[in-house]
Parts: sequence; structure tokens; C-alpha cells
Amino acid sequence: MKSDNMDIVGKMLINKNLTIAFAESATAGRLSAEFSMIDNAGKFLKGGIACYDACLKEDLLQVDHALIETYTPESMEVTRAISLGLARLIPADIHIGITGLTTPGGSETKEKPVGTMFIYASHQSELAFSQRFNFTGEPEEIVSATIEACAAMLIDYLGSI
Repeated sequence: MKSDNMDIVGKMLINKNLTIAFAESATAGRLSAEFSMIDNAGKFLKGGIACYDACLKEDLLQVDHALIETYTPESMEVTRAISLGLARLIPADIHIGITGLTTPGGSETKEKPVGTMFIYASHQSELAFSQRFNFTGEPEEIVSATIEACAAMLIDYLGSI
């Protein structure tokens, strides 16, 4: 369900005449879908790529295999790389990458448990914001919390430019 923060982000993007695109791993397209339900989404949403499998990160978004091997597919380093790779595929002002662990079976460890999520945003190829989160709950709750966190960070960032 779309939140008030999503509507605020949509209005801010329109008012600032900015566009946005997403490369999503753990959220598997949910963020793009949520943004598509905002009024006048066609004015700011360029699109998104669900790159759940590491092969898509490498083949489509040109993430170096060594980066994935060194830091794991669920890491800030790879999240940055998918955001930058997205910028080569979808022209937009803001590119957001998301990776993380919503269920067991990835690269979870004691230091990086299920619920660890990474968001990296670039604006015209420069860092806009990035953050690691540790959420708890079921996969749906983790994904929803990630979407809300991303919207809140976008509000803060857009309010600062």
C-alpha cells in the first residue's frame, strides 16, 4: 500500500523536474511498482530493473564478478555498482540501487543477518545518499520497511537540493 511519503516524493520529483530509476535486488521490483502508483508517475518514473540473481547484476548492469565475490551480492559495494550500472541503461536524474537479505539463503552472517538492507542513490552520477539498515520481521515487513526508508531518505535529499 502506497504511503504518504511516496506521494510526497512524487510531488517533490515533479516540482524539481527530476526523474528516477531503480535497480532492485532484494525488493525485486516492489519499489518501482510502488512509485508507479503515485499520481502523475509518468512525469518522473523512468523505470526499473529487478536484478535478483547475481548473474543479472554482472551481465546486465556490468557489476564486476570480483566485486561480488569479494563483498557478496548483498553489500553496499555491489549496491553502488548496480546503481551506477543502471545509469548506463536508463537515463534518469536519480538512480537507486537496493540489495539485501529478506530471507535466509543469501550471504547472511552473524554480522549481516537476514533483514540487512542496502540502499545507494546517485544523482547525476554523484552520491546522493547511501545507508545500511537492519530490519526485523517477515520478508514482507523487511521489504516494506526498506521502501519506507528509501522514501524518507529521498524526501530528505530532495529537500536539500
